Formats: sequence, C-alpha cells, structure tokens
Amino acid sequence: MSRISGAIGWLDDRTGFSRLAYPSLRKVFPDHWSFLLGEIALFCFVLLLATGTYLTLFYVPSGEQLRYDGPYTPLLGTDVSAAFDSVMNISFEVRAGLIFRQIHHWAALVFVGAIVVHLGRIFFTAAFRKPRELNWVLGTGLLLLAIGEGFTGYSLPDDLLSGTGLRIANSVLLSVPLVGPQLAFLAFGGEFPTDQIISRLFILHVLLLPGLLIGGVILHIGLVWIQKHTMYRTPGAKESVVRGPSFWPVQVFRSSGLFLLTGAVLALLAGLVQINPVWTYGPYRAYESSVPSQPDWYMGWLEGTLRLAPAFEPTILGVTIPSIFIPAMVLPGLMLLLLLIWPFVEGHHRGDHEEHHLLEWPSEAPGRTAVGAAAFTLLVVLTLAGGNDVLGGLLTIRLAVLNDIFRVSLFVLPVVVGILTYRVMKARGAQQPRGPQGAVRLERNAQGGFDEEPRS
Repeated sequence: MSRISGAIGWLDDRTGFSRLAYPSLRKVFPDHWSFLLGEIALFCFVLLLATGTYLTLFYVPSGEQLRYDGPYTPLLGTDVSAAFDSVMNISFEVRAGLIFRQIHHWAALVFVGAIVVHLGRIFFTAAFRKPRELNWVLGTGLLLLAIGEGFTGYSLPDDLLSGTGLRIANSVLLSVPLVGPQLAFLAFGGEFPTDQIISRLFILHVLLLPGLLIGGVILHIGLVWIQKHTMYRTPGAKESVVRGPSFWPVQVFRSSGLFLLTGAVLALLAGLVQINPVWTYGPYRAYESSVPSQPDWYMGWLEGTLRLAPAFEPTILGVTIPSIFIPAMVLPGLMLLLLLIWPFVEGHHRGDHEEHHLLEWPSEAPGRTAVGAAAFTLLVVLTLAGGNDVLGGLLTIRLAVLNDIFRVSLFVLPVVVGILTYRVMKARGAQQPRGPQGAVRLERNAQGGFDEEPRS
C-alpha cells in the first residue's frame, strides 16, 4: 500500500493532478430524478458505440448482388445484396450477433426517446433561459443528429422495409424545387436505387454522425459543467449557490448504478422483444413495397405529415411545388426553427434578460406549458397517422375515413389540449404560493447536511 501511495504521490508531484481532480470530485449535482434523463441518453449512446463497434466487424457495406446460401432456408438461392447477406449472417451465424443487433436497435430507440424527454423537462421548467440558450440550441442539434444517426442505421440492412424508407427519402429530395433532382443524384450517387447508397450511409452512420455526436455531447456536458446545473425551488435554494450531493461519492455511484440498470433493461428488451426481423421482410426490391411500412417511432410523425397532406401543388413564379415538399420539408423546417429560437422569443416576449438558475414550475408559465402540450398533441396525432394502415386494419375502418378523422384531429385536438392546459395551469398557479413551497426534497449527505457550491 505504501508503494502505491508513493507512486501516486510521485505522479501528483509531476502532474498536479490532485489540484484538478479535487474540485471536480467535490462538484455538486442536483438531487432530482429528472436530471438523470440526460444521463440515460448518454449511457444509451455509450452502449450504441460499444455494440455498433462489434457489429461493424461483421457488416459488409456493399450493394453488390450475390446468391444467399445461409441457414435461413426460405431465402436460399435468393439474390441479395452483400449488406443484407452480412446482416443475415450476423443474425443467424455470428455468436451473440442477434442479441447485439437487438440491443443496438433498442438502444437507438431509447436514446432518441431519452433526448426528447430530457428536452421536454428543460422546456417545461424553463431551464433554457439565460445563460443556457446556447446549450438549448446545441441540444436541439444533438436531437437532429441522433435522428439522422437512427435513420442511417435503420437503412443499412438493405431489407425491404428500410429500402422503402430510403425510397421515401429519395422522393423527398426530388421534391425540392429547382435543385431536387441534382440533390437526390448527389446524395444517392445516381438514379435511385444505386449500389453506392449503402456505402455512403455506412460512412455517415459509423464515422461522420458519431463524430459530430461525440463532439456535441462533450461540448454540451462541458457547458453544463461550466455553467453548473439549474435547481428546483427547494427550501434554502438560492440563485447564487448549487445545492445537493457531491460528484464523489454520491453521484458517481448513482450514475454507475443507472448505467448498469440501463444496460440491463436494454439487454432484457433485446432478449425478450423481437425488433427488426429482416428475414421476414426479405431483401429490397425496387418494384416491391413492404406493407405495413412503419419507420422507427421518431420518424413516425414525418410519415404522418406525408400521409395526411392533400395532393396540392401550387405554382409560384412559374415553378410548380411538388405536393410532398411542404409536408416533408417546409413544415418540419418551421417546427425546428421554432424549437431553436424559442428561448430568444420567450425572453423577448417576457422582457426577461436576467440570468436564471432556479427553475420554474409549469404552472408559473401557463402559456409556455399550453404551447408545449399542444405541440406534443400535434406530434402524437401525426405519429398515429403515420400508422394509419395498421390502425385501419385493427379498427376495421376504411383508410379514407381514418385519414379524414386524423386531418380534423390535427387542427382541433392541439387547440383543445392547449386551452385546457392553459386553464388548468392558470388555476393551479393561482392556488400555489410563489417561492420554495411544494418543492422537491433534497437528499442530505452522509453527515446529514447539504453540499454547496457557489456559481461564481
């Protein structure tokens, strides 16, 4: 033991590590479960990198055609791409390949879901206010990168389901006025389908997008570390002080346990719940389409906009706008823009340019809460509309009738939910005294007190 202590002392004398480590180990974290949502997203990302590295060892990113001769007899002798053949090999022949594939896919779904819920927590508690506007914009960018990473990974198996999704993406690019054909040709390497798209998606999925995500996550966490966490209005909470358990040992062991629990839940899902069985879809054929064709949940709302949009093609300055351009590009673009600029819009509207480190309860800002509830309702309706063929079969309702119901709901339900939410929050805010009352409990440290850290 003395030798170990001596070695540590020798290293510290030459690096000054303790002067850097001690402040970090004593850094204070807020004690509330909602602050762990971002950690769940981070842990899913780590698991995605780990399982993705294993899968990359066996995946072949090529559209070259060959004859399938693997153990899945229904496809014996079928012409498939090398990419599809490698995914079948991973699923049926590589040791632990299928479980790794399913952990990877489930982790991707939970990853995007955790980011969305984390973003919702920040939105409804006003954690985006000054000085955290930049981190809000960065977090929104990370959500877009996560969706792009999910879509590229979803497309790599080159099965009939993912190929249908790529065909829709190609149609969306073609719909861009004036430059659509050039954009689609550039993205896909020729007229769809092409042999190059798989290799291009592979580079995006394993190199470019993960690199951007890693850099963005480091910057995001770095800004949180520098600016320090926000806090709920708890008894004794102050704008000038962060109060809660320290990084060591409380937060370290809590985060370690959460990481292990996240991995266990994903492994349990992967072992018990089948996802993306490419062998049942078969290889992609340009003249075939899978029915029902459902994307992963985070792309469902975009699918819904396409299915509900009317066949309307306006002509502006002699240029005809294709019918899918507005629902597939314009509307999502406007929604993204509103999400990005929301902190600045709200700050200007409220005339609030002060720094804030204590969070608001949703009832303290009924307008914002109502807008968030209406937006959530809108996305739910669009997501359900993206599965209208499945719902129509389950409910035995004709597709045209179901689409009409969704189109009416798209305009009525968000407004109704928004008004009801506003009134409930307004009434709750009137009954709830301002200040620390009704706050969440802070966990005491081992000595029975609280750890505190000044913000300055």
